[in-house]
Amino acid sequence: MTRLGEREISPDGIVYFPRGLIGLEDKREFALLSVREGDSPFLLLQCVTDPGLGLLVADPYSFLDDYDVKLENLDRKALKINNIKQLAILVTVTIPQNKPEQTTLNLQGPIVINTEARIGLQVPQTDGGYPTHFHPIGG
Repeated sequence: MTRLGEREISPDGIVYFPRGLIGLEDKREFALLSVREGDSPFLLLQCVTDPGLGLLVADPYSFLDDYDVKLENLDRKALKINNIKQLAILVTVTIPQNKPEQTTLNLQGPIVINTEARIGLQVPQTDGGYPTHFHPIGG
């Protein structure tokens, strides 16, 4: 059971986070689920072992063309990257209750996923000058 109701999650749809996520270091297995049918930049990063835990995430490039994520060699090794095309970049989204116009994206803590190896890392961006609360909707 997830926030979106019963979902069937196949084992090959699970992304393993060897370090967990910031503040959730003990949660390692997540599935990416569509929030709704169709072409939406939003997804739910659903914890497999804790059905009550799901993070709303988005493709930052739907909102920003020039978002640049820096990866250290250690992160590249952990993600087992052979090719940049293997990578998906996501950012966490906060939508205040009843105030969707105040939606923010956390650009400082992107989630980088190797879509082939199904490995993910949250990679804090300390020197990019990106805000933790970016308002993509006219803000």
